[in-house]
Amino acid sequence: MEKIYKRNKLTMSQVMLPNQANVAGNVHGGEIMKLMDSTAGAVGIKYSRSNVVTARVDELEFHSPIFVGAMITCTGTIAYVGKTSMEVVVTVDVEDLESDAPPKRALSAYFTMVALDKMGKPKRLPELISETEEEERLFQEGKKRHEFYKTKKR
Repeated sequence: MEKIYKRNKLTMSQVMLPNQANVAGNVHGGEIMKLMDSTAGAVGIKYSRSNVVTARVDELEFHSPIFVGAMITCTGTIAYVGKTSMEVVVTVDVEDLESDAPPKRALSAYFTMVALDKMGKPKRLPELISETEEEERLFQEGKKRHEFYKTKKR
């Protein structure tokens, strides 16, 4: 089985524009969710080297508002890999570009992505290698969530 090294994380940034917000300047939650899904998809494609689709989004938590003109940075990290699906932890940090304040966490969520072959069928994924204690902790937590959802589905 192929082992994967350092294809398990990706970061994307974007400045929020007026067309992404309401009249008060608050960016719509759906706009952020779309960027999070794109980040999860991109890291899933990078890891699996194939097309991926979103199967589940869990525990989307809004920690603080995002306004027009802010820079958001979405980071997707593969936490757990099963046979054909992977869990991607996506965090969103927001930075007010008009101040010197450090970025702060705005959102986080867990995305389950399924890798597909060229025929659109689930594709077997390579083993995820944990190289640090943090990566192993993420893997074990993801494995617990995966088992919980498998049990719940039955």
